[in-house]
Amino acid sequence: MARIYWRFYRLPKLLYNYIKCFFHRLKYTVRSLTHNHFMDNSYAADVCMEPLFWFVDNSTYAIGPFFVIAVVVLTASVVFIAYWLGLPYWWHRNSLVCVFLVIFGNWLLLNVSFHYYMAVTTHPGYPPQGELITEAVSICKKCISPKPPRTHHCSVCNRCILKMDHHCPWLNNCVGYRNHRYFYLYMAYMIAGVSFIIIFGAELAYQEIWLTPELPDPVLEGHPVKLNKTGAIIMMTEAYYQSGVTAEPEVEHEVSPMEMWRRRAIIYMALINTGVLFALGGLLAWHSRLASKGETSIEANINKAETTRLAERGRIYINPYNFGSRKNWRLFLGLVKGRTWWRHVLLPSAHDPIGDGLTWHTVNDDVFPDEWP
Repeated sequence: MARIYWRFYRLPKLLYNYIKCFFHRLKYTVRSLTHNHFMDNSYAADVCMEPLFWFVDNSTYAIGPFFVIAVVVLTASVVFIAYWLGLPYWWHRNSLVCVFLVIFGNWLLLNVSFHYYMAVTTHPGYPPQGELITEAVSICKKCISPKPPRTHHCSVCNRCILKMDHHCPWLNNCVGYRNHRYFYLYMAYMIAGVSFIIIFGAELAYQEIWLTPELPDPVLEGHPVKLNKTGAIIMMTEAYYQSGVTAEPEVEHEVSPMEMWRRRAIIYMALINTGVLFALGGLLAWHSRLASKGETSIEANINKAETTRLAERGRIYINPYNFGSRKNWRLFLGLVKGRTWWRHVLLPSAHDPIGDGLTWHTVNDDVFPDEWP
């Protein structure tokens, strides 16, 4: 006769195993629906940081015009103070030197204004839309459109940029194929301008700030007193002064409101020019190094990664757009086809860059830069 054994103590374990198996199946089902062979930690971090990137990109696009206004206002204020304080000072000191400084300073100001205006208003260069681009080397994942060589997508402008370097909020514009030279020369002339003001304004600042007496101390009312050797207080009467024991009181210098404004203006000039000299000077040095190597800021990171990757395999990476420092500068400044340094760099020039931004010659092409289209 068969016997039936009720083992209720096994029911919790069986229920636990069933629930555990159910959640394992559910987890693998969800992962199978979202599986990506290219998923890694960096990709997951980019996805998590996407809301922050969206906020930064849109805020940069929105406040860009205010940055441009700030640059114009600060530059105009520095020029106004230079004329207000520097021009009379140098005119009374040496009229011939003053004339030279005015001519030289206005030459710098003309170049600063021209190159900043061109960098802001000139579009950086965009790939043609709705046309077949035979030069394309890849497809932009954001635009879903062909990308020519050296082209990258700008998340702020939300479109691809030819030979993109970076998006500059102070220009409210991307720096790329068509306006990279304007951006660089603006920085170069701005550094020359602030250095010019610092050098020829240092003596004026020294005389106004350090050699001018400070504000007078408040005048005490009442009869003056003194302490004798015993510590007793003695009233200093008119007879005491007539005895010749004390010296004549010093004549106090009263600082006028105009002198106070002059001091404040000089301090303002010192802070603005020093800050621009160090901040913009570092950026100018970085872009000078990039121009010497024939690359942009984005390409510098790509070339560095490629150099490391190939070095691990015992190979050497060669930048295909590096023709040597001299030729790189000529191409960057557009000094080909008879263009000269004196006419097209030292003076404002709106000449177009080399080529069309879609095709690029490399070190493998046996063509001299002067022969390039």
